[in-house]
Amino acid sequence: MSLLNEQIQGQLKEIFGDMKNDVTLAVFTKKVGCESCADTVAFMKEIEALSDKIHFEEIDFDSNAERASAYNVQMVPSIVMLNDKKEYLGVKFNGIPAGHEINSFIPAIIEVSGGGESLPENYMEKLNALEKPVNIKVFVTLSCPHCAGAVQKAHKLALESPMIDAEMIEAQTFYELSDKFNVSSVPKVVINDQYEFVGNQPLEVFLEEIAKTQQ
Repeated sequence: MSLLNEQIQGQLKEIFGDMKNDVTLAVFTKKVGCESCADTVAFMKEIEALSDKIHFEEIDFDSNAERASAYNVQMVPSIVMLNDKKEYLGVKFNGIPAGHEINSFIPAIIEVSGGGESLPENYMEKLNALEKPVNIKVFVTLSCPHCAGAVQKAHKLALESPMIDAEMIEAQTFYELSDKFNVSSVPKVVINDQYEFVGNQPLEVFLEEIAKTQQ
């Protein structure tokens, strides 16, 4: 059963017309113990069919430990976006990006392809000053209308700085991880597993928390 009706498919084809370069959706899955892997693969194939610049690749997590490690993939299903040079730019989705999360997934494809706008210079100065690696986890649910905005901001920061790795985490799929970080409302943003805040906050808040990781 298709997750995208004909109207949405038509809209997405038009949106993907803004892509500059090719993007690969590298999806890590497992044959056993992953309830949402099959649906995620089916969804990615639907997305791939909407543009000749989008390419789908399924990777078995258990037999490709080296690649999983290179992209910091620790759970499945996990979607890693690669640019036209097959480079990982720090944009990852853990769990199927359906529901409201399509509103973070589609912009991510455009951005990784080379589209999108640059951040203001004062933001870039702070990002360029980063010396220590930063991981941003954004816990979401697919029914949350505000979560996609937080995911977009995290991914934008990752695209602008090689020091940042940002990932969406579907809280219900990865409930054990959600429990570990006491996720009771979403979006919940956790930076370097230490600093956290709740809500789709302005970029300034992201940068303030990121700055704490550099001390």
